[in-house]
Amino acid sequence: MHETVNQEVNGTAAAQQEPRTFTQDEVNAIVADRLTRERAKYADYDDLKGKAGRADEADSRAAALQQLDAMKADSDRREMKQRVSTATGVPAALLTGETEEACTAQAQEILKFSAPAYPNVRDGGTAGAIGNIPTAQRHTTDLSPAFSRGNKHTPKKPQFFSY
Repeated sequence: MHETVNQEVNGTAAAQQEPRTFTQDEVNAIVADRLTRERAKYADYDDLKGKAGRADEADSRAAALQQLDAMKADSDRREMKQRVSTATGVPAALLTGETEEACTAQAQEILKFSAPAYPNVRDGGTAGAIGNIPTAQRHTTDLSPAFSRGNKHTPKKPQFFSY
């Protein structure tokens, strides 16, 4: 409807736009020109595609090298922890240091922590022995009656209250 109003107002709209007809040769020339312009835009497509392929290949090689380096570093770290473990007697799973010095220091701290805090008292290796007291003195009155074998504990009888 808008075109109709425009044509009525201008009156010469139909006169300004005369339909043009093209011959087959002219159409072929227009299409060929358009194709050459489009082909010129993408003339270096194969070169760019080759460069992109080489870049992708280089990136994949770099990623593989990084992965190999990480695996080697992990293997070296495990071997170092195993050496420290063997030298100190601390399990390798407890060591978290990155260097041998750090793991050794950590192993020393673990050993210090795991050492018993109470003295090691031996009883002489005989059954029923009481501390390091010689057998001749065990049954004398010098010992506290609490340590004598004859002193047995007897439980108290419970007292029941009725209210």
